[in-house]
Amino acid sequence: MSKGVFITLEGPDGCGKSTQSRLLADALATAGYDVVRTFEPGGTSIGRRVREMILDTKSSGMCGITEFLLYAADRAQDVHEVIMPALAAGRIVIGDRFFDSSIAYQGYGLGMDIEAVRAVNCIATRGLVPDLTVLLDIDPATGVARATGNRDADRIERRKLEFHAAVRRAYLQMAEGEPQRFRVVGVGDRSIDQVHAAVRRAVFEFLGPGPGPSCVRGGSQPGAREV
Repeated sequence: MSKGVFITLEGPDGCGKSTQSRLLADALATAGYDVVRTFEPGGTSIGRRVREMILDTKSSGMCGITEFLLYAADRAQDVHEVIMPALAAGRIVIGDRFFDSSIAYQGYGLGMDIEAVRAVNCIATRGLVPDLTVLLDIDPATGVARATGNRDADRIERRKLEFHAAVRRAYLQMAEGEPQRFRVVGVGDRSIDQVHAAVRRAVFEFLGPGPGPSCVRGGSQPGAREV
């Protein structure tokens, strides 16, 4: 593979992105792809410090603009340090969240100007757009309950259900508007393995079967297709 491929997993809190990104990276490596997995916030050493500030419940006084700019800073460092070098080396990068998260969470969820969110993200990402985005769709109440089932809720998860519902609507709207990039996987009451099978199918339909065993590295259509 001469050119890298950037695949992102997106979705509301509790949809299972982190688990599915790990399973997908393993499946791609088994198929022979050279894979790098990253996540945000926190995919770099600098990003981990940013993550602490964003999610800490002691940061309750943080305004939406500060939150947004911190996410953008984390994203810029991840693009510079992890994503761009891996793509330049011809690897597949699996990203657990990217700029779509800021559009959904800070743009639609917090009511920030969408074009301003897009403009700042364009700077942070150097114009990088994922080749494929898998959206894991889940009912917001179910998602928040799942996300906080075994631990205390972080600062974002503690927001009202109306916020999380707005985030979900934003994701579905984006998927509808960019069907060539998005694949929607409904989580519902599916098991982890069932969701993984749907994610895997969507990704391998996009990439092809793969060259053979490898390794995982690191840290006018009618609408988006559902699998």
